[in-house]
Amino acid sequence: MSVAFVKEPEGGEAFENLPDRPISPHTNFVTPEGLAQIEAEVARLEKEVASLDPADKAEDSRIGRDLRYWAARKNTAQLVEPKAGDTVQFGSTVTVIREDEAGKETRQTFRIVGEDEADPHKGSISYVAPLARAITGKTIGDVVEVNGNEVEVAEIR
Repeated sequence: MSVAFVKEPEGGEAFENLPDRPISPHTNFVTPEGLAQIEAEVARLEKEVASLDPADKAEDSRIGRDLRYWAARKNTAQLVEPKAGDTVQFGSTVTVIREDEAGKETRQTFRIVGEDEADPHKGSISYVAPLARAITGKTIGDVVEVNGNEVEVAEIR
């Protein structure tokens, strides 16, 4: 947008509203921990809104955008209680075996969770991730192909 079309407030700084955060088209499945995280984020943002300086338009826009996103995620959340079993499913903690680039077998353990709570660095992946999709419904010993590599389900908790 050209600066010529942005109205400058009395303070002299141009300001535009931030676009909304994109919301996934996938069903918003959440674990109990994921739902708690979403609820905590909504509460934190509502608290920020209450203490916001009305003159801080940029911060108001950022908080408003984030609050709309998290409120929408909270409203569409579908709680899935993890169930113990011998097949991989949402909420399962799974160990897989795969070969690395050098041909050495490596083990990887992760939990399958909702999109907003997924954090591969902390050992969780989204249920819509290619690996999670490939092993969902599988049992110990099953081998699947993911991105041209074989992956074996070694443990399910």
